[in-house]
Amino acid sequence: MSGVGLTASASAMADALAAGEVTSVELTQAHLDRIAAVDGDVHAYLHVNAAALEAAAAADARRAAGDGVHPLTGVPIAIKDVLCTIDMPSTAGSKILEGWVPPYDATTVARVRAAGMVPLGKTNMDEFAMGSSTEYSAWGPTHNPWDLERIPGGSGGGSAAAVAAFEAPIALGSDTGGSIRQPGAVTGTVGVKPTYGGVSRYGAIALASSLDQVGPVTRTVLDAGLLHDVIGGHDPRDSTSIPDAWPSFAEAARAGTREGSVKGLRIGVVEEMSREEQGFQPGVLQRFRESLELLERQGAELVEVNAPHFRYAIAAYYLILPAEASSNLAKFDSVRFGMRVTPPGGGTVEEVMAATREAGFGPEVKRRVILGTYALSAGYYDAYYGSAQKVRTLIQRDFGSAFERCDVLATPSAPTTAFKIGEKVDDPLAMYLNDLTTIPANLAGVPGISLPSGLAPEDGLPVGIQFMAPARQDARLYTVGAALEQALVDAWGGPLLNRAPVLA
Repeated sequence: MSGVGLTASASAMADALAAGEVTSVELTQAHLDRIAAVDGDVHAYLHVNAAALEAAAAADARRAAGDGVHPLTGVPIAIKDVLCTIDMPSTAGSKILEGWVPPYDATTVARVRAAGMVPLGKTNMDEFAMGSSTEYSAWGPTHNPWDLERIPGGSGGGSAAAVAAFEAPIALGSDTGGSIRQPGAVTGTVGVKPTYGGVSRYGAIALASSLDQVGPVTRTVLDAGLLHDVIGGHDPRDSTSIPDAWPSFAEAARAGTREGSVKGLRIGVVEEMSREEQGFQPGVLQRFRESLELLERQGAELVEVNAPHFRYAIAAYYLILPAEASSNLAKFDSVRFGMRVTPPGGGTVEEVMAATREAGFGPEVKRRVILGTYALSAGYYDAYYGSAQKVRTLIQRDFGSAFERCDVLATPSAPTTAFKIGEKVDDPLAMYLNDLTTIPANLAGVPGISLPSGLAPEDGLPVGIQFMAPARQDARLYTVGAALEQALVDAWGGPLLNRAPVLA
């Protein structure tokens, strides 16, 4: 493939396409070859799009005709399997949906296609997005390209691993409690959770409807902004979609690379989420502080802020999420679509439903459905679900108070680097703690971005830094993220992913 390499950013690939240095067919074929070569080890994909080259040829024809060309027209993209696709199976990582091909596209997928991007396939994930390691997928775990014995984060580890292993330049993910940002941290990629309602959830197989949000998974902040511009905006089919007009997030990212872009920006350092005694790996905190120092040198002001109720976020989240999941997953009943298991000798509808759900759901899904059903049951609703919602309000107030003193908040994206596959899969509580820093943003509905902040000195694995902004102020994240990214690339002498020891 001439003109641009597989390790290039999506924006660089777009520039090469626009200059005629490469065709979409060539780009797509190169990525399909890469998938064939390495995905047996990584297992980022559950399904590879048989029509990818056809879509690429259509994108090339569109560019040649100059017909509605978008900057990302012809750029290949991977799609998390939680998003409905009319031409590929959509299983949400679960046996209960094995082989199901939806009759429609998710809005985000439809917008990607309308921009002329080329879907490469569907990426692996924890079943129904329940997990932090992609080990709970019914189809087996995804492996981290930095170390194949380690997890790539979750639930969207497939999308993050595909981007990190150069099996896709850009991807779609979903984030319910950190499922874009935490995989970004442990794979050295960029992940964005937009403001709740800023990107349509129509066609995203629901986990927890008040928490879920679709967003970009990329190699650079600019790439995330370009994709966010494609998928964002109002959707009348999503009742929670915000009707606001949004600025260009790509332009906000470009602004971040200009001198003085963060001068006077007040960055709030969340005191409760930056201490070693709270379970943070020393190397994670070291890279976090070094990143903040880089921004301070560029004129940003560091402000220590307190968010006293953030410590209760995990407890509240793991009552709210299972309760909503219990309700959302009730539709998988063997009657309307998906798997059907009939007991020997037949059975009533209830018996068929029970047999189907027993066979089709994995252990983590069953665990959370049982917990959520209990939390919603008569006599326990106020004590559990109702109390969790009150804590959620307190966390939202913490954000409000913090943003009176600062423009963005900063925390590490995850408490540790990637752990080994199998290390925590049988310890749900230990697994849940991986989302310690990301969950508050979902509970409050505010946007968050994770970008690489270096390699931990203890193990040489990627570390991420997270920024959060007030609702509807996603553009701030792209500006500060791009400013830090540029400073770090200058310090490293090139992109972090180019230093990956495996599959680089």
